Amino acid sequence: MRYSRIDKALFIDNRRRLSTLLKPKSLAILNSNDIMPTNADGTMGFKQNSDLFYLTGADQEETILLIFPDHPDPKFREVLFVRETNELIAVWEGEKLTKEQAREVTGIQSVYWTHQFDFIFGNIIFEAENVYLNTNEHTRNDSQVQSRESRFVRDFKDRYPVHTLLRLAPLMHQLRAIKHPVEIELLKKACEITKSGFERVLKFVKPGVHEFEIEAELVHEFVRNRSKGFSYQPIIASGANACVLHYIQNDQQCKDGDIILLDVAAEYANYGADLSRSIPVNGRFTKRQRDVYDAVLRVFKAAKDMLVTGNIWDEYHKEVGKIMESELIGLKLLSKTDIENQDPDVPAYKKYFPHGTSHFLGLDIHDVGNKYRPFEPGMVFTCEPGIYIREEGLGIRLENNLLITQTGNIDLMADIPLEAEEIEEIMNS
Repeated sequence: MRYSRIDKALFIDNRRRLSTLLKPKSLAILNSNDIMPTNADGTMGFKQNSDLFYLTGADQEETILLIFPDHPDPKFREVLFVRETNELIAVWEGEKLTKEQAREVTGIQSVYWTHQFDFIFGNIIFEAENVYLNTNEHTRNDSQVQSRESRFVRDFKDRYPVHTLLRLAPLMHQLRAIKHPVEIELLKKACEITKSGFERVLKFVKPGVHEFEIEAELVHEFVRNRSKGFSYQPIIASGANACVLHYIQNDQQCKDGDIILLDVAAEYANYGADLSRSIPVNGRFTKRQRDVYDAVLRVFKAAKDMLVTGNIWDEYHKEVGKIMESELIGLKLLSKTDIENQDPDVPAYKKYFPHGTSHFLGLDIHDVGNKYRPFEPGMVFTCEPGIYIREEGLGIRLENNLLITQTGNIDLMADIPLEAEEIEEIMNS
């Protein structure tokens, strides 16, 4: 692995906190993600199941975790299964965790090979009255691919139909929403690497470069700083492309006078940063571009001030919408009449700002959490207002990552250039 080993105390504490939420005589089961196929004998890069990583730090395929705090045999209260390794696997695929390495990474002492699962599981399952099974309950999940976790749920129901089944996801969402101090440090590292990449790009961009060349500069800087690369599919959108919210082609030439919207960030140890910036191809904003940029920046600063303990998701977004309305009127994109006649369920500002302002951030870019839960210290959110004017081929989005504290928030990207003057100064230095 590229990243420095994470202190296993994080995973031990995460499992302890989950154990306190389980009902008596309960077993929780989590599976790793699959290595997904492409064509022929090809595969995609491996991405670990976030819940499993959160509880173990084990970052490889074919891994299973059992947590059963009330099992009468202490050795079955925490059990980890990892893929058995051998010399042939080491030659063809590289080193996999040995049992001793798995103990050192996770802090779990009872480690078995995955092919031993059925035999060991038989000594555990019948002591459980309740079984917590893990599923993807993210509100935006629309996967058409069956995961290892979903196959396990299906097979478990067939083999053990009379156990009481419970949902693990709500408990994981509750825990993962509040970041451990170690997690905060990993997110900070991802932000630091992202800063290096962005500053490199500011000195590289000029008329005539292609969007994919900018992508190459970023991935070079990310990887050389021990990141696997981008924490999500990078958006490098010049000109009118910036009005496509999830533009990922990154194949156009950047033209003099255009703005490039960058939504790009690095991951570190599976924790992802999430940065958006909008920069002028030639190093200077036009007056109109600057007016829109400053409007977005004012919304950003106002929204940032509302990311505080006790605020509520829907109320927060409603207030940000009111501020955006005012800015769009100032830019002569909306009129007061438009606001007076708008459908409250489809506010007029949505024409130019169609997405939300914030989302949870952590092991997943759109991390898990409950939007009905008041903001609490330890939560991490993005703050990313934008204005997209398709008729002008102009899109501006600004985004930083904020840690909520008892007394306000901490901007984890405070040292990444944001003000228009900073952008221009670096680009022209």
